[in-house]
Amino acid sequence: MKELKTPLYTVIFIFLGFILYTQVAGPIPFSVNSTQTTKNSFFTAEGTGKATSAPDIATVSIGVTQNSFSVADAQNKVNKITASIIDSLKKEGIEEKNIRTTNYSVYPEYDNNLTRSISRYNVTQTLEIKVKPIEKINKVIDLATANGANITNGAQFSFSDNLKEELEKKAREEAVKMAKKKAEGLAKAAGIRLGKIVDITEQNSTPGYIVPLRRGGAIEATDKQEPTDITPGENTISVSISLSYEIN
Repeated sequence: MKELKTPLYTVIFIFLGFILYTQVAGPIPFSVNSTQTTKNSFFTAEGTGKATSAPDIATVSIGVTQNSFSVADAQNKVNKITASIIDSLKKEGIEEKNIRTTNYSVYPEYDNNLTRSISRYNVTQTLEIKVKPIEKINKVIDLATANGANITNGAQFSFSDNLKEELEKKAREEAVKMAKKKAEGLAKAAGIRLGKIVDITEQNSTPGYIVPLRRGGAIEATDKQEPTDITPGENTISVSISLSYEIN
């Protein structure tokens, strides 16, 4: 028992001595060294790639406007002409899902007197027609106008999803190749050693274009109608890539 008391007394003595020291000399100072490194030096280079192709989709906007002394009569006229146009387009192979109404409006015309009385009513219906294959664009416009369309707003040419994806991939690969080549050339000239790529950003542009069409008045069957001749030409997709490298 005596042997156990001796170590216990020793521990208590040391502990009391430690408390007394801190009361007189203050807390024992200690420090922890922490080192944090972040690599925030980057080198960025950009490249632009382009891919060009003829568009494969055309969208045509045509319309019918009629007037009458009653709304019902004007509507009947428009409905009859529109039905004739749609029927002719279906026979040409244009699917009904690719023909849609984008505007239907009814508005009055007033006399130029003080009473502002209504003289007649105008009814207008506008159709948007997606044409594929694009070679049918001229035929579609001719059929529409021959069957009574008296509004032609224009034809817009664009790429289908599949063709657009294919062209974007081609332009993107070219853009990355150019960005890498530029980065390597600039780094060599500046004496910089490039590390791994840490960031990539992309911007792309697919400008659509519209061909305005101007043709006034519905064309009667007895009128001589010159065939429409629209050529879609080519359109270009542009992709810009920015590559950021670590600097070793």
